[in-house]
Amino acid sequence: MPEIETVGSEIHVSTDCFEAVIATEGYTSGVKGGSFLDRRTGARDLGHGLDIADFLLEPAEGREQDGECPYHTGDGMHGNIEKRYVELPQICTKARKLPYQIFRGDGFMAAKTRYTWKSATLDYRPGSVWEQTIVFPEGQRYFFASDRITSANDCDALIFRLDMPGHLKHNAAQEFSAIYLSYEGETPGSEFLEDFAPDERHLYQRDDAVLPARMIRGYRVRTDSGNDPWLVGMTLDPADVYEAWCHQRGYVCFIQELGGRPIKTGEKFGAAYVVGYFDSVDEMNDVYDGLRGSNGIVVSGDEEDANWEWVA
Repeated sequence: MPEIETVGSEIHVSTDCFEAVIATEGYTSGVKGGSFLDRRTGARDLGHGLDIADFLLEPAEGREQDGECPYHTGDGMHGNIEKRYVELPQICTKARKLPYQIFRGDGFMAAKTRYTWKSATLDYRPGSVWEQTIVFPEGQRYFFASDRITSANDCDALIFRLDMPGHLKHNAAQEFSAIYLSYEGETPGSEFLEDFAPDERHLYQRDDAVLPARMIRGYRVRTDSGNDPWLVGMTLDPADVYEAWCHQRGYVCFIQELGGRPIKTGEKFGAAYVVGYFDSVDEMNDVYDGLRGSNGIVVSGDEEDANWEWVA
């Protein structure tokens, strides 16, 4: 069984295959940066965290921005992709504290966190709810996760932004050797030595007529042992991803956006993921294909005798 220890505001998880920490205060959401350890190879994640939650947006081409909180474009950080905020703040940096529940079951533990957005722009109202579920199984080098948004607004194309798998901090690509994007293939780390904007290279934008077979994104971690694993995030239904980029801005930025479709007040959208370590692209693909189409995770039962299942 996975071992769990609450240390202050952190949830420490230890399984036979990995260690991980969830921070419920400070920089919140997802798995804490630098805490996800692969016991087999000694690799650790290299960024600010895994499955990190941001805010809600919508496309903004030709539309008015909110003068008090504009979404900037025309620079190396954002490129020329016009959007505007719908609800704020950014959860990871501004929520400061998240309520949580811990569940234990046969061969796994799970953590659920949530947040209600406090402000909205223009003619929108605050109150949309983000819920995140993370399942830590024994016997695997990866965990399962899902993000679910319940909208407080009618919106023509509501977008939820997150980091998937997570940003990659590096010094001239010494810490990683390659990037893998399933819709493009493998790219050497040497392509990420100089900054470039999100819409210059490696930009994914959904085309419902030609969806990729898989949505897998990540990087190959260099280790002292030389047994260098891939650390990737898999979004199990490619149709859930509206836009995704992988650009250099002092670090490799793995932004991913969900939704981008019409939604009514009270309706939900989101996605489900596998996040973790793999030895090869073939291994990633095998795991992905066995879970393809899953859209969320449901945990049931009480906190000491729980069950969980995928939902489509």
